[in-house]
Amino acid sequence: MPAPTRTAERYARAVAAALAAVACLLLAANAGPTSTAGSPAPVGETAPKPADVASVDR
Repeated sequence: MPAPTRTAERYARAVAAALAAVACLLLAANAGPTSTAGSPAPVGETAPKPADVASVDR
């Protein structure tokens, strides 16, 4: 039977695991595409408003 672990040792392992999990979550959240090919258009380069487009009345 394994020797019992001390309470402080268990807490130290838990804190280390929590820090590793937070680091992984931060890295995953900041991971993204490096190219700008699929990025949305800047605010000034959107499609014109319908009122600005000439309409044809028939």
